[in-house]
Amino acid sequence: MSSAAPLPPETAPAAPLATSGLSPVSGPASAPASGRPALGIALVVAATCLFAVADVIGKYLMTAHPVAVVQGGRYLVNALLLAAFLYPRHRAALWQTRRTGLVGLRALMLAAASLTMGFALQRMPVGETVAIVYLAPFLVVLLAGPLLGEKVGLPSWLGAGLAFCGVLLVARPGTGLDPLGVAFALVNAGFGAGYHLLTRVLARTETMMAMLFHVAAIGFAVFAVLALPDLGSLAMDATDLALTLLLGLLATVGHVLLTAAYREAPASFLAPVNYLHIVWATLLGWGVFAHAPDPVSLSGIALVLVAGAGVALVTARR
Repeated sequence: MSSAAPLPPETAPAAPLATSGLSPVSGPASAPASGRPALGIALVVAATCLFAVADVIGKYLMTAHPVAVVQGGRYLVNALLLAAFLYPRHRAALWQTRRTGLVGLRALMLAAASLTMGFALQRMPVGETVAIVYLAPFLVVLLAGPLLGEKVGLPSWLGAGLAFCGVLLVARPGTGLDPLGVAFALVNAGFGAGYHLLTRVLARTETMMAMLFHVAAIGFAVFAVLALPDLGSLAMDATDLALTLLLGLLATVGHVLLTAAYREAPASFLAPVNYLHIVWATLLGWGVFAHAPDPVSLSGIALVLVAGAGVALVTARR
């Protein structure tokens, strides 16, 4: 399940940071001289497709089971994969941090984003939910100025305005969307923006693997506690259990592909491709759940997509 949308290149962190099975975070500002841009684009296309498949699986599971149980299983898979592949090489460095309090706060922000995303997906179609969540990158752009002292250009302001108009078209009265689901998606965008701003700050002092580990470990701990009241009455058959494990695997592999992509091409070059996530989510939600957006909502989704990709392209040219 996506719970945080990718950052525009203007606010991309200094190093690629995965989000424990959530949506992508932009990677380094430049690729190696030997990079292969076409391969980078292909990897991002594949990663965003996996994220959208994870969104669809998550919606299916969280319609039948408690959000905390499904998210806890996803975070557990992510934590186990990190431990299996990174601990043998890095040992204690896997969890060592300099600013532990902020690292923990960042992980809690993402856990809260995962929780609200789950509640939103329970109540709304996948495409519309993902489109609203993609307000987060624009919130980061707007908040990076006053909070981090970064310069925000006119294209970013225009893109944020267009994206907001697109979300208004998606969430307008009369669409049949659950108002509580819309509220959860908007709250998710707020938590996602906070998570990305902390990523921006912590990327200067913390290692990628330590932030990955704390996101997975703290996220699992949070959802394990939240899931306790539901475990006694849980009725998850073998198919749903396998889908929960697949959910964690797809999200983790998606971030591996995304990280590999940023080794092949600059973040500013790949940023527009990240917005394919909205396209994949809309198409898969349509195909699996027969959730077809009405023409006005489809226009709103397209507006968010165009605004995000447009800002990324303008920034890349600059």
